[in-house]
Amino acid sequence: MKILLIDDERQLTDALSAILKKNNYSVDVAYNGEDGLSLALTGIYDFIILDIMMPKIDGLTVLKILRQKKFDSPILMLSAKSETSDKIDGLNLGADDYLTKPFNTEELLARIRALLRRKDKFTGDILTCGDISLNRDTLELSKGEKKIALGKKEFQILEMLILNVGKIIDKEKFIEKIWGYDTEAEYNTIEVYVSFLRKKFNAVGAETEIKSVRGVGYTLGEKK
Repeated sequence: MKILLIDDERQLTDALSAILKKNNYSVDVAYNGEDGLSLALTGIYDFIILDIMMPKIDGLTVLKILRQKKFDSPILMLSAKSETSDKIDGLNLGADDYLTKPFNTEELLARIRALLRRKDKFTGDILTCGDISLNRDTLELSKGEKKIALGKKEFQILEMLILNVGKIIDKEKFIEKIWGYDTEAEYNTIEVYVSFLRKKFNAVGAETEIKSVRGVGYTLGEKK
């Protein structure tokens, strides 16, 4: 899952980014509303954490523009203010949830998980496709009783594939969502991690496989 964090409080934002990454999210950061809006409109984010009071463009305006542009991923608003009117304005403009600063990071993580489950229509933190399951909490791939641990990048690639089952994901999309725009990672990096994943599919005896679409990218499907 790729999260965009938009907040001008750099110390808080950098700390939250580190916590989110530790919890296996891919994170990009913007320190003002203008940069945040530009990044959000790329459409590569599964979740946005958006502060209200920011320079250049305030959070409520960013929220309004995103919803007008049909951005439908969850948006969680943050604010140092606690007035009810701020919450009402944000929710009326299309925010999915609201947290008042200061907040407990465990509560933030719980709200993110809840909103993502609602969006993806999944129960709990287990994703399934064919005969395999992916545990978002433990980063384990399993088939029946057989389990194997995945590295963080392997997990993120497989998560993308399962969440987009039936679709072909091109290599550029993997790079954007997992490594970010400013990365030096190249397409062969994706190929290496997919090779690792295929070995782990074999280790658990999966009939589901990662299929290559030449010149495009990858998709999940059953072995023929």
